[in-house]
Amino acid sequence: MKKRVTLTFPKRTVHMPVTYRLAKDFNVAANIIRAQVAPNQIGTLVIELSGDIDELDAALEWMRSLDINVSLIGREILIDEECCVDCGLCTGVCPTQALTLDPQTFKLNFIRSRCIVCEQCIPTCPVQAISTNL
Repeated sequence: MKKRVTLTFPKRTVHMPVTYRLAKDFNVAANIIRAQVAPNQIGTLVIELSGDIDELDAALEWMRSLDINVSLIGREILIDEECCVDCGLCTGVCPTQALTLDPQTFKLNFIRSRCIVCEQCIPTCPVQAISTNL
């Protein structure tokens, strides 16, 4: 099973090797999607966790016990097809190729299953056709 979560670390736990502990203690693989972590600051990590459902739940509870705020990601990228001009600028910043231009029609294609909601496409869109549902 996979779960995407946002972790918010208090200043005192930023130094902890969380992804190492997830793998070693809970047999949970952690794919880091986005990270903003610095010493003596609140840290944020968007991460996709993979593993057995019971191990995932135990890992999430362990992180909560360390005062790490765990939020399940329910956001999705939305594209206003009426506003989109199919310029393709968003395809250049999409790390998973969820956004591509059809080589024959030059229309924007969005493959939702590839999207990791990194939001890099949102500020890139010149006509503000891309947003999130939250």
